[in-house]
Amino acid sequence: MTPDTSAATSADMIHDRLPEIARDWHREGRGAALATVVETWGSAPRQAGSQLAISGKGEIMGSVSGGCVEGAVVVEALEAMEDGTPRLLTFGVSDDTAFSVGLACGGTIRVLVEPVGKAMPLSMLDAIVDARAARKPIAYGITPDRWERRLLSPADLPDRFRSDKSGMEETGEFVALFNPPLRMLIVGAVHIAQALVPMARLAGYDPVLIDPRDAFASEERFPGTVIRHDWPDEGLLAEGLDARTAVVTLTHDTKLDDPAILEALKSDIFYLGCLGSTRTHAKRLERLRDAGVPEDQIARIHAPVGLDIGAKSPAEIAVSILAQITQVLRRG
Repeated sequence: MTPDTSAATSADMIHDRLPEIARDWHREGRGAALATVVETWGSAPRQAGSQLAISGKGEIMGSVSGGCVEGAVVVEALEAMEDGTPRLLTFGVSDDTAFSVGLACGGTIRVLVEPVGKAMPLSMLDAIVDARAARKPIAYGITPDRWERRLLSPADLPDRFRSDKSGMEETGEFVALFNPPLRMLIVGAVHIAQALVPMARLAGYDPVLIDPRDAFASEERFPGTVIRHDWPDEGLLAEGLDARTAVVTLTHDTKLDDPAILEALKSDIFYLGCLGSTRTHAKRLERLRDAGVPEDQIARIHAPVGLDIGAKSPAEIAVSILAQITQVLRRG
């Protein structure tokens, strides 16, 4: 397996590990606080749920505003670590300040600041970190006027987990989602995959390429990409299939695609797309029915893969695939 060593991906992974970083700082005795965007109005550079980790030494990781209010948040966080009291801060960003950081106009943001271990219970932070390591979705709920806290699962707020959107509930509770990172498992190291892999990475997915053919699935053709030279169904099982995973089959080879499709349909992945013409897909459906796959499972397949935007080149087809995956993820 070839590790992903791209600098951009590494930076994204760091900024997605803020609960882990805050816990590490706390355990090392540096002190730590987590600042979380609760609400925004107007032109806001960061959405609700965005976080900034602050150590007792003033080290920071992440962002709550893109630079507008970080300095003030750090000051409040250091004071919170001293007195153990959480804060709910409101900042108004002027039009002049907004323009200086690349926004069209000003706005207002509310930021929750919680010192770890003193306001945010370490046991809850541990549970969040452990769930993320196990790729289990979890959310942290807090009602600021009473400082009541609880952990939530998708069964508690299915629509919010599905939309992947942190925010305020009508009850006054703020919900910070910690969904597992999105993954895209791509079967077939073809030209379309060469375009799709970097696009997927830019869109926030962890792409994994699965193809037993060494000549196709090589570091030279897919630099900085995680590659599994397994048989596709074995590769999917080894990576794991869950509700934050999209699977795309691109080989045009029934010996490779069909085992992957059968395995994917046994799971709760949110998207399964398969390359092939309408005629090719019709033959695929016959094989799946002969294999005993029920119609409700067959209906989950998106084929021919991608939105119908008239795509011709491999790159255009990759765009259509990523667009369709985004549509299914966000709209169902």
